[in-house]
Amino acid sequence: MHTSGMLIASYKDFSMASWRWPHFKPWELACRCPSPGCRGEYWHDLAFLDALEALRVRVGKPLKINSGHRCAVRNHIAGGAARSRHRKIAADINLRGHDRHELLAAAIDLGFTGIGRGRTFLHHDWRPIPATWTYARADSAWQI
Repeated sequence: MHTSGMLIASYKDFSMASWRWPHFKPWELACRCPSPGCRGEYWHDLAFLDALEALRVRVGKPLKINSGHRCAVRNHIAGGAARSRHRKIAADINLRGHDRHELLAAAIDLGFTGIGRGRTFLHHDWRPIPATWTYARADSAWQI
């Protein structure tokens, strides 16, 4: 299911003529770095975007992306791991207005293999060896 994707220097350089995901825009998934050297780097991966769109359709509500691709500077500012999946493509989805357990189940069902449970967000990515984790101080938010 996973494809390698490609880095685009700026989401502004991406042709919207081939954009087929009605619930998302490239700028939502692009780096939001304040560094003048980053112009909104964006990682384009068709299969990941297809799965993200399917997730949106499945839950029937808007998905707000807190963080998508991160350039090296933005990843450092965010406290991300050196080999963070955000350095390519990942999406932290805001949980406000969503049933966190429903969103988690849908993400697993749609094939996301890297899933991190935060207090206010759910991280989604693809990795060769599936992993799930709970971020610090988020355990109580995920108890049933």
